[in-house]
Amino acid sequence: MVKRSLDIAVSLIGLLLTLPILLPLLLAIWWQDVHAPLYASPRVGQGGRMFRMFKLRSMVANADASGVDSTSATDRRITPIGGVIRRAKLDELPQLWNVLKGEMSLVGPRPQVEREVRLYTAQERRLLDVRPGITDLASIVFADLAEILRDQPDADLAYNQLVRPCKSLLGLFYVEHRSLAIDIALIALTALAVVSRPLALAGVQRMLRRFGAGERLVALAGREHPLVPMPPPGGDRIVTSRNSNPMCEAGRTP
Repeated sequence: MVKRSLDIAVSLIGLLLTLPILLPLLLAIWWQDVHAPLYASPRVGQGGRMFRMFKLRSMVANADASGVDSTSATDRRITPIGGVIRRAKLDELPQLWNVLKGEMSLVGPRPQVEREVRLYTAQERRLLDVRPGITDLASIVFADLAEILRDQPDADLAYNQLVRPCKSLLGLFYVEHRSLAIDIALIALTALAVVSRPLALAGVQRMLRRFGAGERLVALAGREHPLVPMPPPGGDRIVTSRNSNPMCEAGRTP
């Protein structure tokens, strides 16, 4: 109840305060190609229920028709204005409305598209036990996701091999240890990441150690080493295709 009260209060205040920013952005996005400035993306929420997550449209109209879910820094679907609002993370502002409606929370695992959720292992499906959020541990650790996927021949496959394993581990850690204190700390670390990402990553590592995370997860969260393909939590194989089952695909990690 306290978490939900915080969600309502902050999202309502946030919407009111950002309205002077949102209105000009909505007009600019509409003006560039005369298409709807808001994008409603179908996502899987708590308990597997579908909902529409709102974003400022940063890509060409009907970009999802390509069937590609992950976005790299060189994705040609991104519009000129879209590139600016994505770098500033302004495209996420309309999700405060999702929070106000109760479909999302300020803090929680980021909601995924149905295609990605169908690839979840049994362990990863525990991510659906809580409301998805605007920010979480992985949002800070992988704030450079577009750069990670830059020049990858298959952005979706690279996401599943390089990012999804650690992202799911961090999400599961949050599900197991969630509390109002952690939510407030993650909101503060998200704000800190805008000023200094290294300091924010160090803060994430301190939080993980404080709550008993293993050194492997702490090192992954600090991005201390280059990302390498890994099996997702609950799987014993590296994902080798968008339709693969990580429990039976060939390609073990070293």
